[in-house]
Amino acid sequence: MTAIKECHSLQEVRDEIDKVDNQLVELISQRSHFIRQAAAFKNSVDEVKAEDRIDEIMQRVRKKGIELNINPNMLSELFKIMIDEMVETEISEFRNSGAF
Repeated sequence: MTAIKECHSLQEVRDEIDKVDNQLVELISQRSHFIRQAAAFKNSVDEVKAEDRIDEIMQRVRKKGIELNINPNMLSELFKIMIDEMVETEISEFRNSGAF
């Protein structure tokens, strides 16, 4: 993890938060594009849902949150929402590919 900049005003804090928010959106976009690619390698909707993989991700995220002193429950909730939505996107990609 990179060092956290020490800010000297509320506006500077807000500006840094805005930068981080923009980076988060870009990273989520990248993740979404990879999810769409993953659909091409799956053979069924059950394989798209990949519950074992989701459990693995959630455990890894919670562990990383604990390491970084971030509430793991909050991270779990955020990732649950993101993963649920991306699974739906991947299912749509899978069905639109005609692979089923």
